[in-house]
Amino acid sequence: MEYCLDGLTVKEHLLRLAENGRKAFTEKLNPGVEHILGIRIPDLRRLAARIAKTDWENYLETADTFYMEERMLQGMALGCIRPDADLDTYLHRVTKFVWIINSWSVCDTFKFGGGRRFVNMHRDRLWEYLKEWMHAGGEYEVRFGVVQAMENFIDEDHIHELLKCLDAVCHEGYYVKMAVAWALSVCFVKFPDITMDYLRRNSLDNFTYNKALQKITESYRVDVQVKQQIRAMKRPAVAAR
Repeated sequence: MEYCLDGLTVKEHLLRLAENGRKAFTEKLNPGVEHILGIRIPDLRRLAARIAKTDWENYLETADTFYMEERMLQGMALGCIRPDADLDTYLHRVTKFVWIINSWSVCDTFKFGGGRRFVNMHRDRLWEYLKEWMHAGGEYEVRFGVVQAMENFIDEDHIHELLKCLDAVCHEGYYVKMAVAWALSVCFVKFPDITMDYLRRNSLDNFTYNKALQKITESYRVDVQVKQQIRAMKRPAVAAR
């Protein structure tokens, strides 16, 4: 039976929320992605929170993926529910969500249910889980692993291995490269000396490396003199043959 909330299907709720959305703006942010409603993120999160208080299992089992926001909502719902007592059951739900990601927006709005407490309780297992995604084949699968590792594992226990994982990411997707660059900039802010040492002896492609430097220089948490040093590390563009 299709999941309903207040007598309306989820799609009907989304279409109502879209009336106050920003369709054109959202489409510009997600070039090439089809079927965008342009619903504002806070509105989607409120709907996800309401779903999480009802028969959310039925919702996840029957949820559609036609609109980008339908995919996004599933990830948000997974972040609002209390994770299953069996960790593997919850991670299986997360995996099914990762398989339907079709944009950076869908990817980046996901958060693990239970928040920081959940992540800390299952730290070792979640780290291994995200490392698997960082070596997956799909562009958004890899981005998911990189973004979630950035959100949850830039700490003293993982910084060295995380930098090795980022260096080993091998995918030509634009949104993978941008995620790696973003993650490296956050690594630099939190662990400048360790990350600087890595940047001096990495094996990144020129685009990802230079984009990481750019993002570091854009951070208000990096000293002006350090930014000048970072700019001087930029690799020259390779002329097309």
